[in-house]
Amino acid sequence: MMSGTRIAAPERTGALWWRATLDILPLSISVIPWGILCGALALQAGLSPVQAQLMSLLVYAGAAQLSATTLFGAGTPLLPIMGSTMVITSQHLLYGFTFRRDVLPLSLRWRASLAFFLTDEMFAVALKERERSGVFNPAYALIAGFVFYLFWNLATLLGIAAGQYIEGLDKMGLDFAIAATFIAMTIPAMKNLPMVAATVVSGGTALLTKPLLAEIHIIISALAGMVVGYVLHRMRR
Repeated sequence: MMSGTRIAAPERTGALWWRATLDILPLSISVIPWGILCGALALQAGLSPVQAQLMSLLVYAGAAQLSATTLFGAGTPLLPIMGSTMVITSQHLLYGFTFRRDVLPLSLRWRASLAFFLTDEMFAVALKERERSGVFNPAYALIAGFVFYLFWNLATLLGIAAGQYIEGLDKMGLDFAIAATFIAMTIPAMKNLPMVAATVVSGGTALLTKPLLAEIHIIISALAGMVVGYVLHRMRR
């Protein structure tokens, strides 16, 4: 085991499953409308029900799925779709760096499994658990990620089924779940000035730049928030 890395003490399997499931449950429920929308939009974009479900089973990327599906439906070439997906999911690099020291001692099978189930929601829950206990529990993180994965795929399946019989499902405001889910994850994490400033600057920059730079306003606002947060963090240190 790598020096300086701490792993959580063993916990009864049943208790661990129960605790991880309860912790990820609110975010899993909040993402259901988002998954329904994803399944319905995939059908509208021309994918078959099987292909639409495989998107959630294999790609499993939330916002990137919605973006890729929309671009695919508009006839966009493969390269721009891949570029858009990389930009939208780039925060996973930061998530990976956050847990890098914790997962290095683990086997490749463990690391690959954690990487596949790593989402914004799983990251938020696993990070909170690490802060609470002072150690990283890979089994806890994997269970939380797996439970969220089940909810996402069941929601996608529901969207595929409903999308075949309900017209205009994409116009029912289901996309509110995207903002609601990220607000639920962001607010509890705003514990100090750099975090608050980064959030406010990112949101403000997005509002200001969207009318002028609609295609890249998310990238600009994210970078602006990260720079402000980093500078303030360094100043505090």
